[in-house]
Amino acid sequence: MRWVFGDCMLDLDRRELARASAVVAVPPQVFDLLVYLVRNRERVVSRDDLLDAVWGGRIVSESTLASHINAARRAVGDSGQEQRVIRTVARKGFRFVDEVRETDAPAEAGSANAATGEAPAVPARPSIAVLPFVNLSGDPEQDYFADGVVEDVIAALSRHRWLFVVARNSSFTYKGRMVDVKQVGRELGVRYVLEGSVRKAKNRVRITGQLIDASTGAHHWADRFEGVVEDIFELQDQITVSVVGAIVPQLERAEIERARHKPTESLDAYDYYLRGMARLHLGTREATEQALPLLHKAMAFDPDFAAAYAMGAWCHCWRKVNGWMADRPLEMAEGIRLARRAVELGKDDALALTRGGHALGHLHGDLEGGAALLERALVLNPNLAAAWFLGAFLRLWSGDTDSAIEYFTHAMRLSPLDPELYRMQAGMAVAHLFAGRFDMASSWAEKAFRDLPSFLMAVAIIAASYALAGRMDDARRMMKQVRQLDPSLRLANLSEWLPIQRAEHLAILAEGLRKAGLPE
Repeated sequence: MRWVFGDCMLDLDRRELARASAVVAVPPQVFDLLVYLVRNRERVVSRDDLLDAVWGGRIVSESTLASHINAARRAVGDSGQEQRVIRTVARKGFRFVDEVRETDAPAEAGSANAATGEAPAVPARPSIAVLPFVNLSGDPEQDYFADGVVEDVIAALSRHRWLFVVARNSSFTYKGRMVDVKQVGRELGVRYVLEGSVRKAKNRVRITGQLIDASTGAHHWADRFEGVVEDIFELQDQITVSVVGAIVPQLERAEIERARHKPTESLDAYDYYLRGMARLHLGTREATEQALPLLHKAMAFDPDFAAAYAMGAWCHCWRKVNGWMADRPLEMAEGIRLARRAVELGKDDALALTRGGHALGHLHGDLEGGAALLERALVLNPNLAAAWFLGAFLRLWSGDTDSAIEYFTHAMRLSPLDPELYRMQAGMAVAHLFAGRFDMASSWAEKAFRDLPSFLMAVAIIAASYALAGRMDDARRMMKQVRQLDPSLRLANLSEWLPIQRAEHLAILAEGLRKAGLPE
């Protein structure tokens, strides 16, 4: 369903607003407000109507409602003075007064944009089309398998709210056609194209895929996946997880690189967010200090950008883990504030719930509440590796080491090239330490240490594991690094450093660090 009014088009299926052929970045609640006003354009809608429809009945301030009405007006080229699109009816509410034309027909591949007569504009956020995979089996009956894989990949990618994914009906118009990827990008209005092939022989299947930048033709990723056909649907699920887990980090890297090369004066909320993410993934103190101002700029550009608040909260969480907080009470309070705002804004945003929930669990000590938020994130997007590994940490601190190891393992299988892999490895190290497997703990921690030598938790786990395994010289050597990284760390404040709930787990860590030489 599309609604066309003035020079605007509101696409309900894509949740996209276009004006004068350009996509307008609209926060989710502002988009919902516009949709509600247009849908009820035959009447005046009251303040209570909007609160029920857009905010689920929650009480919000008059200033919040007014700011969202103003944002909706700006998005469609209106203003509070003109009120030619959205009119305020004194003491009654609001009404959408522009003339609206409805259209159900989706834009055909290669056709003009329904509202503007031009090819669709590439959205501000990353966008991708998944083309039908070519069936190389020589058996037309196997098309159903190839099509099923693509449909599952489209559905899985669509769970990532930061990613614009072209619907199946549009991308499948290219089935059986020789296409130029750049042409596909222009016709569908996307930045990236995923294409591939399926070869099935007897009981074996091989899937190949490649991710291409539609504007330049450059290849960002290519790989192949193989399996044995026993349960065809289970195999489709396995391939979907593998493909999505491989390309989502590649898309993020490509977007970060794109934002890095944009002139600073042209940055908007999403680009500031990407730059902040890039710095935060590096994990160093300097990079994290650079990340936080970038994320705050993203919040300033878009006050409803839930993921920016969540990553800002997580910056404070990372600073706490590494002993970098200059004013601990102040930063803890700020991290909690940002996390709560992220969760409030991002009730259906898996990334916001993941980072915000983990920050609340770690900074506020609400491990149970944080775990519930991360479970909600996994319902929304079961392929989000961060939700699995950060959920693992909350289980780890709660004392469920077996479940934590399962979650860490699944996260690494989902995203084996993840830029946050060292965090997952450090979590595995802690889990094995608590379980008394000291050699495995040191092995996992050493992997994390090689990627980020300044990671305090990894260095501390190495020192404790070495000491408990009887490698005292090595343990003392690592303890010197612990003391250099955080001179304030003591046995007495371990429970303030990490939210370990089970006394026996805290005792294992304390005993290892005591033997390695950490002061009381």
